[in-house]
Amino acid sequence: MKIKDLVGTFSIIGSNQNEEEKSYKGTLNLSLDNNNRIVAKWLINKNQQQFGTGFFKDNILVINFNYQGDENTIYKGVVVYRCISRDILDGFWSEKYGNPLFLGEERCFRIKEETTLLN
Repeated sequence: MKIKDLVGTFSIIGSNQNEEEKSYKGTLNLSLDNNNRIVAKWLINKNQQQFGTGFFKDNILVINFNYQGDENTIYKGVVVYRCISRDILDGFWSEKYGNPLFLGEERCFRIKEETTLLN
């Protein structure tokens, strides 16, 4: 698999980095910058935006991410995805101030564009 194969939009389901394993849903958009590095943008539970940049090697995608939380606090972390195929990513993540006893988990499924047949 090549880095260009990962470009697109994914539906995500995940669980947070805590004992309660609170789940979330959202989307992940992956694109490439001018240096062929991954640019990531998440939309979690329809209201929280997260941003990241990363790299890809041997079907492993690593992204450093950040987002603005409550009271304008900036949170940072890293997510590691095993690229099962170009359409399925299986990952785990950790935030700098998250509970070190737990890892968050995230699974991503490519959203395929619908094609319309014209008569």
